[in-house]
Amino acid sequence: MAWNEPGNGDKDPWGKRGGNNEGPPDLDEVIRNFQQKLGGVFGGKRNGNAPNPADSNGGGSLGVGLIVAILFVVWLLSGIYIVEPAERGVVLRFGQYHTTAMPGPHWHFPYPIDHVEVINVENIRTVEIGYRSSGARPEGSILSEALMLTNDENIVDLKIAGQYRVKDAAQYLFNVRTPDSILRQMMESAVREVVGQSNMDFVLTEGRSEVATRTEQILQEMLDDHGTGLSVTSVSMQDVQPPEQVQAAFADVVKAREDEVRQKNEAEAYANDIIPRARGQAFRIIQEAEAYKSQVVAKANGDTSRFLQVMTEYDKAPLITEERLYLDAMESVYSRTNKVMVDVDSNGNNVLYLPLDRMGKRSPNPLQTNNSPARIDLDSINYPSGQTNNASTDARSRGGR
Repeated sequence: MAWNEPGNGDKDPWGKRGGNNEGPPDLDEVIRNFQQKLGGVFGGKRNGNAPNPADSNGGGSLGVGLIVAILFVVWLLSGIYIVEPAERGVVLRFGQYHTTAMPGPHWHFPYPIDHVEVINVENIRTVEIGYRSSGARPEGSILSEALMLTNDENIVDLKIAGQYRVKDAAQYLFNVRTPDSILRQMMESAVREVVGQSNMDFVLTEGRSEVATRTEQILQEMLDDHGTGLSVTSVSMQDVQPPEQVQAAFADVVKAREDEVRQKNEAEAYANDIIPRARGQAFRIIQEAEAYKSQVVAKANGDTSRFLQVMTEYDKAPLITEERLYLDAMESVYSRTNKVMVDVDSNGNNVLYLPLDRMGKRSPNPLQTNNSPARIDLDSINYPSGQTNNASTDARSRGGR
């Protein structure tokens, strides 16, 4: 027999007897049963199977109050938060700025009264103008940002990057809707202003660092005026060059300038080498002239003094002084001559002048030692015709004696 057929004893398929076949249980009865169970848990009393209504209501109120108290404590504890050293906590009360929490543990009224926005103020962020980088290398140029007009109506392709951080967390959150994108626009405006006030040659050569410095100053002033709460830490020029269409011509110009600088350096090096030499030679010539001057003056003074002394002696003994001057003059003359003079006296005797200066010279004979005295062959001396070599004979005879 099937379970739902008559005579089954009101049993369901699981063997249980149904006490009420009218429908689902009443909702009020379910709530009362739940309250009774809570009352039993929190101190409610029972008399058999019939609960006391007064005890049941009192226990239920106590349990609900305890639950509410626990939930309130948990709600209060949920307002505890900790701000890290590199962060700032901006507390909003009913959506309006209330205060800024510094690093450390803090408490605020939990939601929905207060809400805390934590901002990292030490994180260094980067903005790029004229290019976008993937990792550490730039991907490519963005011409709409990179091409800029200079003061002399030329165009340069410029890439620049800046780094910034949050200076004021409250201003960063509330004063500007999108401060990061606003900073990019301000930086592009600042660098275009600086490039527009400079010539192309200045931007391409020695003005790179100055362009970056002036851009950083102008950008920081603009950020402060708008209250963005951002601080620029550095701005660096990545690359600047003429447009691609004229790069070859500018490369030639740059090469010519490098040659000019190189030749100037070489000329300065040559000048630095030759000028000290010329100054040294001039100083040496001046010193030699001074020395010669001192020598001539000293010699003249000496000659004057000697002449005055000789004149004094001449006044005392004229004949002796004349003889002495004559002998000194002849000695000076003969000491500088190599001639041999032979004279014949009135008696016909030969007067022989021996070349004593030649006798002291070394003989060209390699067999003759350095210490051996020089020898003169008297027979080799040429005499006037009709005269004999009596002097050599006399010399030999004297040598024999």
